[in-house]
Amino acid sequence: MSWNGFKLHLDTNDIGLPVSALVTSASLHDSQVAIPLIKLTSRKVTYLYDLMDAAYDAKRIKETSKECGHVPITDKNGRGKEVISMAPHEAQRYKIRSSAERANSRLKEDFGANNVMVRGHGKVTQHLMFGIITLFADQLLRLLIVDPSFETVV
Repeated sequence: MSWNGFKLHLDTNDIGLPVSALVTSASLHDSQVAIPLIKLTSRKVTYLYDLMDAAYDAKRIKETSKECGHVPITDKNGRGKEVISMAPHEAQRYKIRSSAERANSRLKEDFGANNVMVRGHGKVTQHLMFGIITLFADQLLRLLIVDPSFETVV
């Protein structure tokens, strides 16, 4: 088996701390990793919402989310048809998903995920996991500096 590129699938909490990560071939569609990632994260932390973009708008993913006791909030993929808007309370909650986008961006821009110069699944995964550890520590420090009382929550 060989890959021509890789893709990092990252699950973060509301404040941008990485919780789970999987590295796959770049050719694997995001939706194929959703269920394993939901189950992996569910074993680590207790949470209520699965916030996902339109790539994850699939019945089986939503069913799995509900089976785990979560509320799936997914941007709708119209698949060429008219899209029904989210309920206002869901749209408000979905806005928090931007923290996941910021975490991915910081991982790429600041912590080396854009410039991986190793080959092989193990080496690529190790390189990315060092970046994720650094992102976690940096994000935690940012939270502690902004809100010193936060340390009692962690």
